[in-house]
Amino acid sequence: MLKKIGSLIVPATLALTSFGNPSVTEVKQPNIILILTDDQGWGDLSISGNTNLETPNIDRLAKTGVTFNHFFVSPVCSPTRAELLTGRYHPRGGVYSTSAGGERLDVDETTIADYLREAGYATAAYGKWHNGMQPPYHPNARGFDDFYGFCSGHWGDYFSPMLEHNGKIVKGNGFVIDDFTDKGIDFITQNKNRPFFLYLPYNTPHSPMQVPDKWWDKFKDKDLKMLHRDPEKEDIPFTRAALAMCENIDWNVGRIISRVEELGLMENTIIIYMSDNGPNSWRWNGGMKGRKGSVDEGGVRVPMFIKWDGVLPAGITFQEIAGSIDLLPTLAGLVGLNLQPHKQFDGISLKPHIDSETREQEERFLYSHWNGRVSIRSNNFRFDDSGQLFDMVNDPEQTTDVSEKYPGVAASMKEAKKNWEADVLSELPESDNRPFIIGHPDYKYTHIPARDGIPYGNIERSNQYPNDSFFTNWTSVADSIVWDAEVPAEGNFEVEIYYTCPPEAVGSAIKLSFAGKSLSAKISKAHNPPLKGMENDRVERMESYVKDFIPMKAGTIYLPQGKGKLTLKATDITGSSVMDFRLIVFKRI
Repeated sequence: MLKKIGSLIVPATLALTSFGNPSVTEVKQPNIILILTDDQGWGDLSISGNTNLETPNIDRLAKTGVTFNHFFVSPVCSPTRAELLTGRYHPRGGVYSTSAGGERLDVDETTIADYLREAGYATAAYGKWHNGMQPPYHPNARGFDDFYGFCSGHWGDYFSPMLEHNGKIVKGNGFVIDDFTDKGIDFITQNKNRPFFLYLPYNTPHSPMQVPDKWWDKFKDKDLKMLHRDPEKEDIPFTRAALAMCENIDWNVGRIISRVEELGLMENTIIIYMSDNGPNSWRWNGGMKGRKGSVDEGGVRVPMFIKWDGVLPAGITFQEIAGSIDLLPTLAGLVGLNLQPHKQFDGISLKPHIDSETREQEERFLYSHWNGRVSIRSNNFRFDDSGQLFDMVNDPEQTTDVSEKYPGVAASMKEAKKNWEADVLSELPESDNRPFIIGHPDYKYTHIPARDGIPYGNIERSNQYPNDSFFTNWTSVADSIVWDAEVPAEGNFEVEIYYTCPPEAVGSAIKLSFAGKSLSAKISKAHNPPLKGMENDRVERMESYVKDFIPMKAGTIYLPQGKGKLTLKATDITGSSVMDFRLIVFKRI
C-alpha cells in the first residue's frame, strides 16, 4: 500500500526517524545499496549509447528507475567519496589529495553511514575506501559496522590480494570485484529482516588494468566502432581493458539485483549506481571535453541512477543538474531521516524534484575543484577555470566561448566562483598538520603503510605513485623511515612488519621507536618473491608492481600518549640490504 508524504509517494509502512532516536521507528525502513565505480566515465555504458560494450544490468537500473542525466562529481576519487558521504564539498572536510594523508576525511565530519547506523541500520562497506586508513579515519570509525577491502587509493593486484577485514589482514578470494560482490550478497542475506545500508565502492576500471579472461577474451581483439572525439589520443588496448572491466562490473551488479529479487526485497530497497569521476583514459564519452582530473564536463559528469520499485517513478530522466553533494540529503529524504546535521550541507535533497509532478528546481550552481582549478556548472552553462563560458545545451562539447554573447551570465558566474573560493577553499589549511594516528583506544588494529612514510638516506619508494608502493634499497644503518604520528591513548601493542628479504639479510636487526620507547627485532626468515602484477596486466601499468609480503612478529612495544616521530631503522645489516618494507600493523593488547 502506498501513501503520500509531501509530493513523494512512499510505502505506507515508512515512518519518519529522528537522528539520535532510532527507537521512534516501529516499522522497517527501506534498505539502501550504493554502488560506486572507480574511473568509469559517463560513456562507459550501453545505456549512454556506447555500442562498444553491453551493460544490460546497469541499463535495467536506468530503465526501471530515475536517471540523473547531468550528475556531477569531483575530478578524482577521494574528493568524490568525501562529498557523497557528507553532502559537503570536499575541501570543507580536509580532503585535498589522493594519497599520503591528503585523502583523509576530517573526523568532525558526519557520514551517511553514521546517520543510518544511528537510525538502526546495519551498515557495511566492501571495496575501496580511500578516505583514511587509521582509526578514527577508518570506515569502521565512520559508521560502518563491517568493512572488507582496502583503504588506499589504488591496489596493485586484483587477484586474491592482501586485503583487510575490520583491520585484520586477510587474503582475498579471486577477482576483487567478484569478491566484494560476494561479501555484499552475504550481507544482504544476513540482514534481510532489518534495514541495511550496503556501500560497494568498486575499484575498477581504475588501473592497473586487470580483469579475468572471461571478460578480456571478448575485447582483446575487438574492433571498436566508437572512439574518443580526438581518436589519435586514444590508447585502444587500454580502452578494451576498461570496457572489459565495465562488463565485469555489470555482471556483478546483476548478481546484486538477483539476490535482492530472490529475497523479495525489491520494493523495500533503494539501489543507487554511480561513478566517482570521468574516464581514466581518452575514450568515447559522448564528445565531452576532458577526462579524469579535469574540471571540464568530461572529467566530472558521470552516470547516476536511483531505483526504488513502486516508489520512485520508473524510466524517467532528470535533466536538471545534480551532484555527489546531493546524495546524502536526498537519501535522508527518501528514507525519512529527520536530520539535524552538525554542519550545513552544500547539497540539497532531490526528493521533491524526482516525483513525476515536480521535477523542476530553482537555478543553482555546482562547483568542481581540483589542483587549484575551479569550474562552475548551471543547468545551461559551464564557466571554466580559464574564464570561458560555454552553452552546454547547444554546445555540450565545449567548443565555443560565449562569454561575449552572455556577458551577464559570465559576470554572475565569475563572481560566484570568487565567492566560492573564498568560502570553501579557505577552509583548507595551507599545510596538513594532522599526524597519523596509532592505537585509537576504540579499535584493535592500526595500519601504518609505506605509503604514508617519509624515507631518508638510500631508501627509495618503489613507484612515484605512493598508494600501493613499498620501500626498497634499504642499505645502510643510517637509513630510516619516519611517520609523523600521534598516540591518542597509551598502551601496549603487538607489532607485525610486512616485508620481503633475500637469504643473506637473515640476522639483520631493526629498531622501531616512538617518544623514547623502542622495540628491537631480528629478521629470522628469508622471503624473496619476485615482483608480480605484470602477469595479469592487460596493458602496461604506471603504478608500482607488488610483492607477496609476509608478516614478521616483531614483539610488543609500549607507546605513551602524545605526538612524535615513529621511526624504523636498521641497527645491523648482514647482507647488502635489510628488507623491502610494506606495512606495520599495531594490535592493541
